Amino acid sequence: MRLSRYLTPALALVALAGCERGATAPTGPARLLVFSRTAGYRHESIDSGKVALMRLGAANGMQVDTTEDASRFNEDSLKQYAAVIFLSTTENVLDRAQEIDLQRFIQAGGGFVGIHAAADTEYDWAWYGRLVGAYFKSHPDQQDATLRVADAKDAATAHLPAEWKRRDEWYNYKSFAPDLQVLLTLDESSYTGGENDGNHPISWKHEVDGGRAWYTGLGHTNESYADSLFLKHVLGGIQYAVGTPRKALDYARATAQRPPADSLFRKVALTMGTLAEPTEMAVLPSGDVLIAQRGGEVALFRARDKRVTPAGRVAVYSKARNGSNVEEGLLGLTIDPGFATNGYVYLFYSPSDTSVNRLSRFEFDGDSLKIGSEKIVLQFYSQREICCHTGGSLAFGPGRMLYVSTGDNSTPFDEKGVTFASHGFSPTDDRPGHEPYDAGRTSSNTNDLRGKILRLHLLTDGTYDIPAGNLFAPGTPSTKPEIFVMGNRNPYRITVDQKSGFLYWGEVGPDAADDTLATRGPRGYDEINQARTAGNFGWPLFVGNNYAYHQWNYATGASGPLHDAKAPKNASRNTTGSRDLPPAQPAFIWYPYGATRDFPQVDKGGRTAMAGPVYHRELFAKAGSTAMPQYYDGKFFIYDWIRHWIMAVTLSPTGDYEAMEPFAPRDSFSAPIDMELGPDGRIYVLEYGKAWFAKNADAGLSVIEYRGKL
Repeated sequence: MRLSRYLTPALALVALAGCERGATAPTGPARLLVFSRTAGYRHESIDSGKVALMRLGAANGMQVDTTEDASRFNEDSLKQYAAVIFLSTTENVLDRAQEIDLQRFIQAGGGFVGIHAAADTEYDWAWYGRLVGAYFKSHPDQQDATLRVADAKDAATAHLPAEWKRRDEWYNYKSFAPDLQVLLTLDESSYTGGENDGNHPISWKHEVDGGRAWYTGLGHTNESYADSLFLKHVLGGIQYAVGTPRKALDYARATAQRPPADSLFRKVALTMGTLAEPTEMAVLPSGDVLIAQRGGEVALFRARDKRVTPAGRVAVYSKARNGSNVEEGLLGLTIDPGFATNGYVYLFYSPSDTSVNRLSRFEFDGDSLKIGSEKIVLQFYSQREICCHTGGSLAFGPGRMLYVSTGDNSTPFDEKGVTFASHGFSPTDDRPGHEPYDAGRTSSNTNDLRGKILRLHLLTDGTYDIPAGNLFAPGTPSTKPEIFVMGNRNPYRITVDQKSGFLYWGEVGPDAADDTLATRGPRGYDEINQARTAGNFGWPLFVGNNYAYHQWNYATGASGPLHDAKAPKNASRNTTGSRDLPPAQPAFIWYPYGATRDFPQVDKGGRTAMAGPVYHRELFAKAGSTAMPQYYDGKFFIYDWIRHWIMAVTLSPTGDYEAMEPFAPRDSFSAPIDMELGPDGRIYVLEYGKAWFAKNADAGLSVIEYRGKL
């Protein structure tokens, strides 16, 4: 929609000052793009707002276009505009290519205006959060409140009374940007429902990444867009975003890289239907691939002839005595950093003859493992009375640091014949005889290796020492020094950034579908986690973004207080470790069964979060044309075994979450269970297949090829 005929100056609320002329000043009226697409709640006032903004622009010498078509967010289109206005947009309204082009527009010197629910938008894109200045948290019912002018000299507030009383829907905010120039604040004592502790900005501006951004939390109601004070407030924001004097966009300043087209990626099957329950793999320097299979077999995919051959077998516990399936078996496989010269391969498995999980080193002679060369590195007790949660992933980081993930060895199922069960919440039944139903004996036990990620400094003789910086120093009472991360449920797939040394893992979460916050706690979440240093990641006392469970009495069904993330305690009668635990760390990414506004692209349904590699282009300088493009440099790949997607996560230079986007979305995957970067710079994907505990026709090994220019 466009209002192309300007209203007379007499209708103007405020005349826009003329731009100073100069070499950098564009000619003609400033063009504004009003964007009002919604993917969540839709405000009734959007239509009133569009009409008012067109009239406001026309009365002040600006040309206003309105759209709900996200495809307008491309560079060729955005170059026409001085500023964009997000009018009560909600949730995810742009795809990744459109996000990048908006970012480049701001970097080129463009302006941004956000009105009301613009703060309820793009939660999984951290750059947008910095642009808009804060995210929506909650709001009470509409009511009258008092606003206070914080900057009486600004064009957006100079006309307002020092105390401005009006009716609106008053947002509470989270994640404020640190550099905001606050223009208006909300007096929380003048209404009910304020949650910003008395310091409640409601309108602000700041410079962001080369451009200018202005936001107001006002504008929920239809009446707002007939209110001259509000419209003059918005006009001041538009003036700031456009700039005085207005300058031409300079795309030479834009640094955000545009993503390659999805059509440039292709999944190529290397072998299909030849594997039986593959679990973890290692791509060898030759391009061959060693593949662990849960039944104890190690398979070798030979790149030269694309054949799969047996490479060894360890005897494993993979079925219970009654013949039922369990999760144990051959779980993890990796190769030594010096594999090219020493041929060492590491397996993590459940031996058939004793109730332990074991980490061992083997020698590889070119096409098979020398089973007789086994060197046991580490093993620990694992109960086999009832399923589940094994972990078992192996990954080397810099400096010969080997990371080993272990599950909580506790069952997620409700115990038969008891009155009070976990029902998919926190399993902490510490009564005698109920031990498999208590993750307090493992995950939150500082003196047990289960429910952890271990870090070992591997020596060339097959032994290890304890590196500095693990969670507990050697000799600390009631602790195990091998522990790097504790508070894990089922960290099934891990990876280590080979440059930063940061550890990442996917944490398979509990099964509660809905919150029961008054008595039990939060619904279940899967997690993608990052550990820059050693820490406690909360299970079974916390889940997701440090959402706390209640203490729970399994004998009486009485609900107790919430656990304290800052000072958690393990009260289990089954713990052999310290009662006082390190502070709980929140998840890096978290998602439930249902849709989530925090990370909406993960979709909904069953969940099994997995962590893939972090790609660094410089580490594959010799790979040539087979390597991934520069756009993915520094990106972290995650995937979900049940939902069958792969995402590329953008990280900041310090490792903070920035954004995520689908990777190879045109291809389909059948329960991806491992991802590795090969020496050729390509991503290898191991697929388990969609049927449980079976040799699947859709199980196999694939590689994702990039067919564009590097």
